[in-house]
Amino acid sequence: MKHASLLLLAAALLLSASAPAAAVDFKARGQWLTSFDYGQHGAFTGGSGSCGYGARQEDNFEARQRLRLQLEAAASESLSGVVGLEIGEQIWGKGAQGAALGADGAVVEVRHAYLDWMAPATDIRVRMGLQPLALPGLAAGSQVLDDDLAAVSLTARLSDAADLTLFWARPWNDNFDGVASGERGNVRAAYLDNMDLFGLTLPLRFEAANVVPWGMYAMIGPNVFRTQGDASRYGASYAMYRGGMLPAGGATHGERLSGYGNAWWAGLSGELVLWDPFRLTWDFAAGEARTDDASATRRGWYAALLAEYRLDWATPGVYGWYASGDNNDRGDGSERLPVLSLTNADNGFSHYAFSGNPYIGRESAVGWSMAGTWGVGLRLGDISVVEDVRQTLRVNLIGGTNSPAMGRLLTRDGLAANSGSFGAPGMEGLYLTTRDLALELGLSSYTKIYENMTVGLEASYIALWLDQGDNVWGNSRMNGYRDDVRDAWNIAFVYAYSF
Repeated sequence: MKHASLLLLAAALLLSASAPAAAVDFKARGQWLTSFDYGQHGAFTGGSGSCGYGARQEDNFEARQRLRLQLEAAASESLSGVVGLEIGEQIWGKGAQGAALGADGAVVEVRHAYLDWMAPATDIRVRMGLQPLALPGLAAGSQVLDDDLAAVSLTARLSDAADLTLFWARPWNDNFDGVASGERGNVRAAYLDNMDLFGLTLPLRFEAANVVPWGMYAMIGPNVFRTQGDASRYGASYAMYRGGMLPAGGATHGERLSGYGNAWWAGLSGELVLWDPFRLTWDFAAGEARTDDASATRRGWYAALLAEYRLDWATPGVYGWYASGDNNDRGDGSERLPVLSLTNADNGFSHYAFSGNPYIGRESAVGWSMAGTWGVGLRLGDISVVEDVRQTLRVNLIGGTNSPAMGRLLTRDGLAANSGSFGAPGMEGLYLTTRDLALELGLSSYTKIYENMTVGLEASYIALWLDQGDNVWGNSRMNGYRDDVRDAWNIAFVYAYSF
């Protein structure tokens, strides 16, 4: 035993002597968020609790929190690794999120885990692993993709005026459990169930303007969103609708997909800076998602424009957007812009109507994305009339670009008129037709009480006018739903500690 111990000790000393010493700098960053909010979220339509936020099983009053920690291990400027952990978003008292009595739930998530390195003897930076990935959106933020996912991205400086980023990402793979039998026999698990994204962005900097052309292609396996236990159908999962694979209405399709589907997106974002402090910013995006089931095709486009002028005490701005909407033919799919994920999106036009809350709390009251809507708005940003307090006021008039006939088809299918529930097929939040309107009023106010501590107020109100005629949403009465329309509002107090 003594000889064995000596041999182990000698081996350990030999290994330690042969291993080169390398200095690694560790940097930690993080953010604690706590939010208390109260408002009317039970329903825009359909009565208390049956739709809207009530369908998401949330109360009028919610207290929630989120903690993000990021650790970077940097060996040099050319090599580093990053791990990002997240606890939450936790609603206080919810056991599934580890916030009930005892507070011992397994809620720690790996948000980021990537390696950054420079290709030797080049200016190419490589990032591989779980990382944040957002397509350009200089006016209102991306309306196609802004989330964390597994990817490899390469960024190269082409010149002082141009950069190029190429990426490959895999948002879904090996999630299909397979089926024992089906229309055409057995389908094994993890078979043709991958989605792969290939994209590029090309930021160009000029004296008068900055522009960012971009493009992305996706190959979509036939089993990515396949209904488990049935080889002949694929269902209306949340992720599937975000990928633009369902038309308006219709929970499932009886046609079995046999080959890979294809999707593409292209866009151009830019800003005019020639006449600073005047600034003109725009976004444009178009895309299509197609499979061998023609009724599941989704194609559309979106454009936004923002003009603002920076003053000493505030930055007034005016903006507008338009996104294509569904026609009255369900058989040819959807005419809305296909959307992948906007979980990390910070919508500059709205913090409440769309996915745009920069902290935590209620959002997406009208729509998860801006697809199928139009709008005009006024914004008075960065108001600093009170020392150490920054405020932003917004007024948005929002309408729909979808055919009223499609709204009538949705209610005849047994869906609640404008349920606002992401789980309802054909619904991405509210489904606004050309006869529907919403008015949003918003106030954001933040102040620093310590160098690293910010306290804020988010107050929003949305008034909604829906066409309750029998030719649009009035048919919801036939399905047992109430047809009253209630406004939505929310007041949130946010506490953020960042380091």
